[in-house]
Amino acid sequence: MPKLDRYLFGEFAQSTFAALVVLLVVSLGGVFTDVLTDITRGRVPAGMMFAQLGLVLLNWLPIILPLALMIGLMLAMGRLYRDSEMPVMASIGVGPRRMLRPLMLLVLPVVAVVALSSLWLGPWAERMSKQMISEANRNLLLAGLEPGRFTSLSNGGVVFVGSMSGDGSEFGRIFVYRQNGERLDVVTSNRGALQVGDDGRRYLQLQDGFEVEGPLNGGLDYRLMRYARNEVELPTGDTRFDPNDPELMPTPALLGDPRPEANAQLHNRIAPPLLALAFALMAIPLARSTPRQARYGRVLMGFLAYLVATNLLQLGTNWLEDGKVPPALGLWWLVLPLMAVALWLYFSDGRLRRVAPRRVGAA
Repeated sequence: MPKLDRYLFGEFAQSTFAALVVLLVVSLGGVFTDVLTDITRGRVPAGMMFAQLGLVLLNWLPIILPLALMIGLMLAMGRLYRDSEMPVMASIGVGPRRMLRPLMLLVLPVVAVVALSSLWLGPWAERMSKQMISEANRNLLLAGLEPGRFTSLSNGGVVFVGSMSGDGSEFGRIFVYRQNGERLDVVTSNRGALQVGDDGRRYLQLQDGFEVEGPLNGGLDYRLMRYARNEVELPTGDTRFDPNDPELMPTPALLGDPRPEANAQLHNRIAPPLLALAFALMAIPLARSTPRQARYGRVLMGFLAYLVATNLLQLGTNWLEDGKVPPALGLWWLVLPLMAVALWLYFSDGRLRRVAPRRVGAA
């Protein structure tokens, strides 16, 4: 590899890696907030927090990687223009076509990773996340209930389980404390099991126990009941795992699915690698600046362009699901024009215009 290609590739790679690290840290904060919100609402068990964080981040890679690539390339090119290195390279004949080889050494592997994440890794992570939550809703062990320990529920109640079967579906010597307005409810049972209804709601099916109900703030209005069977509803978990959901289906399974939702999801997975390639090519001409010109304004302009494209991508996916866009058109109305504009900007960057000769009139 020529020394100039190694130098440019190193500059592009360092800036892209720095932008990726910053975007991952920012995204991790948002993902962490969403997962904590689901945990507090009882949708996700607390013990699965780190697993859910990793899976959600994998699902966000097709969005983060193209943006990191574009910002990294624009920052690297902006530094070259600021330090007057690009004018020197241009003076020896290094133009956009000459820079294409070191650029593609970075862009093509990143686009391949985006395609892998969008077509396989992201759907696998989403499917695994939903499946783990669905299994946790059917298993007391995965839901966070451990024998011999008090466990707080998201609705303010407390559960204590004395013993539990190995698969977490049956238990013995259970204590449940709940609050309902100004009333408290204490339920005890010798044995029971976990039941999941068709609507996804979870119930503790208790047998041979007692229930005490009374005022929360003091008083004598208490009731003691003995029951042979009782059902106590647990906080509602996340939606059920549906393997036929297009968002959870593998990409090869979407090819033969006639549903509009499956076609929309297929185009939504094909578009990110093409958008990553388009914005990578577009970053080089957008970063052109004078040595004294601020480079972050160009980066902001590129970020706004990427934001508009991703919003149009999501909007086009919704149009495909609703049948407002023909299935054959898909998202090509967004991807192909954007790719054409990126190619035109890249290969016309730095090209000098011909100046028409002026005719000098006779004196």
